[in-house]
Amino acid sequence: MRFCWALVLCAVAFVLPALAQNPASETVWLTAKELPQVDLSGLTPEQKTLALKALRKESCTCGCQMRVAQCRVEDPSCGDSKTLASTVVAAVKDGKSADQIHTFLEKSSLAKMRAEQNRILSDPIQIPVAGSPVRGPHNARITLIEFSDFECPYCSRAISTIAGLLHAYPNDAKLIYKEFPLELHPHARMAAAAALAAADQGKFWEMHDKLFANYNRLSQERINELAQEAGLDMERFRKDIASGKYETHIERDINDGQQAGVQGTPTLFVNGKRYNGPISEGALKPILEAELKSSGQVAQAR
Repeated sequence: MRFCWALVLCAVAFVLPALAQNPASETVWLTAKELPQVDLSGLTPEQKTLALKALRKESCTCGCQMRVAQCRVEDPSCGDSKTLASTVVAAVKDGKSADQIHTFLEKSSLAKMRAEQNRILSDPIQIPVAGSPVRGPHNARITLIEFSDFECPYCSRAISTIAGLLHAYPNDAKLIYKEFPLELHPHARMAAAAALAAADQGKFWEMHDKLFANYNRLSQERINELAQEAGLDMERFRKDIASGKYETHIERDINDGQQAGVQGTPTLFVNGKRYNGPISEGALKPILEAELKSSGQVAQAR
């Protein structure tokens, strides 16, 4: 399922105050003999004690900075803590000691996946970019690939950051845009097709900027107005949109994103490495500097 990071932030804003209003939950996990959705049946009293001790000691991998038992109590919907709890119970049933359980969890596929996600840059992967719009010099040392959605507020905010990076590194950075319209945005796919239709008339970036400037009031009528403002041949534009010819491109980009592990927008890759930090010039410039140094070129940022 694809989502917009804005929804995640809204959920956090809702949950945190609720937890603050329930201070009892801050300590109950230290003494609770049962945990939400954790099946301790079938364990001997000694095994149950060992399992609960491990659950109070081991950290959850979801990024909440809580122990597994604490996360189960304070956030029962967390899939990570539920999986980890089941793993601990199974390990105890198999006769593993506390040290063995800790080692087993550290080497689990879930822990490895979360560790990879928490790295500022993931390992590089190949992302198909043929036919995608490009802004910046062809021979740039740094290739930024952005999976984005024209109706996503966070994607709209990222525009100025990415533009700032391209301005700071005019000879060293280029941007490749990949369509990733989210299902929860009713006009995003329509806007993606409109941008591609504009690309066929050599005006992708003009349309790109106009769509993002109007991300919160897109409609078929408004998109047509923006196309006209961009100076497009409207008869050709309407004909190209009606033909459905851009669906293949959009689906290809979505599939490329899913294969690359993209789940939400905006998602940025730096030389094929997924960037897992905040999209701001302050956070990204050191990343670009490091990429340039590793390629043997001294960065000359403006």
